[in-house]
Amino acid sequence: MSVSSESVLALPAASERQRRLFGIGMTAPGALATSVLVLFALGVVLFLGFRTNDGSLLGGAFTLDNFKAALTDPLYATVILRSLAIAGLVTLATVVTAYPVAYYLAFHAGKHRALLLFIVTLPFWTSYLLRVFAWKVVLAFNGVLNSALMTAGITSEPILAFLNTPAAVVITLAHAYAAFAILPIYVALENVPRSLIEAAEDLGARPTAIFRKIILPISMPGVMAAALVVFVPTVGDYVTPALVGGPNSTMIGSMIQAQFGKANDWPFGAALSVIVMLVILAVVVVARRADKRFGSRT
Repeated sequence: MSVSSESVLALPAASERQRRLFGIGMTAPGALATSVLVLFALGVVLFLGFRTNDGSLLGGAFTLDNFKAALTDPLYATVILRSLAIAGLVTLATVVTAYPVAYYLAFHAGKHRALLLFIVTLPFWTSYLLRVFAWKVVLAFNGVLNSALMTAGITSEPILAFLNTPAAVVITLAHAYAAFAILPIYVALENVPRSLIEAAEDLGARPTAIFRKIILPISMPGVMAAALVVFVPTVGDYVTPALVGGPNSTMIGSMIQAQFGKANDWPFGAALSVIVMLVILAVVVVARRADKRFGSRT
């Protein structure tokens, strides 16, 4: 049976249409869920930020007072800067400690890689609150750390400087988000071409030079992804400061939660949320531009 030239030429077009329709069908549910669950929620928060608080669900009238109060009160500026500082320290501590782990997994784990990756993801099997409470037990006045120090004879009495401090918040958050930093860095290191490393070794390059000129630059996209994955959620965290931090560790997430909770001032809490989102967006944009200008150029 012969096939006409018109039908042969129509096959690629039909296949292209089918692929396009298939792609639309596959992405439509995710796009719809994103629009409903994320964009709609952000729209409601933005809408509430411009409403007055009259006790009703959506406020009484439009106003700019919420944003004026949030931007002019030095208390909120101080708390936002503190939140950014703590989140920055958490990100730095997490990435610095996660990189060696990811490096070992990518280059030296061998047949034990699957087991070690399983151990890395094991904390996800437990509740976030349980991990925070575990650190509270470790850092408490009569906790594990103070008991160990007194048993070893390093201190004669419990130390109060461990719990209810910004350092406790940084340590707890760094541990909680460690896996979020290890995995993207590990994926980036796995994509480093081994042929480049072998070529550099054949040319007599030292291990430090290979790491500095080949491995680190290629893995920078993973490092940047890990930094953003850790930084963004830690800025708005309010559970950890409430459990292991003190008055000097209050972060903006705690103040937003208080506005939506005890204060029952949803418009002002929404205005604070919008301001924090804009600040985080600005930090992310600056980080991405710095990465393209000085880093991986991805």
